[in-house]
Amino acid sequence: MAKILVIYYSRSGNTKKMAQAIVKGIEKEGTTAVLKDVKDVEARELLDYAGIIIGSPTYYGTMAAEIKALLDESVAIHGKLEGKVGAAFASSANIGGGNETTILDILNAMLIHGMIIRGDSQGDHYGPVAIGAPDARATGECTRLGERVANLVKNICKT
Repeated sequence: MAKILVIYYSRSGNTKKMAQAIVKGIEKEGTTAVLKDVKDVEARELLDYAGIIIGSPTYYGTMAAEIKALLDESVAIHGKLEGKVGAAFASSANIGGGNETTILDILNAMLIHGMIIRGDSQGDHYGPVAIGAPDARATGECTRLGERVANLVKNICKT
């Protein structure tokens, strides 16, 4: 069975709560989810998963240094993530705090790896966002992302 890795970095716990909601969505679809703090992930480990979802708090309009370090290390496996499903999510302190730029920076790295990105024509188009602690809306968007990525992974793994 295909597995999806949900990676996060969280100082306050807000991004971790979002990651946990994403895992619930993945598992709701009957797909295996693995939740890991970025400090516990090595770049080569990304090869073991059909889907990779990365979440970060927003610092100065982009991802946390810890997430960036993992993506920088992934240069060692460049080209080997081709065709895997990717998605991203972010939290920030305020509206206009850089959530979308953070998500897009993560997605840019995934696209350079040749990954298939799961967008959304409804709700949070680029990926779920939260302002401070995830409220019911943000949590719902996270669960929905987990479900949608799981479904895409299942469809891709069938062919």
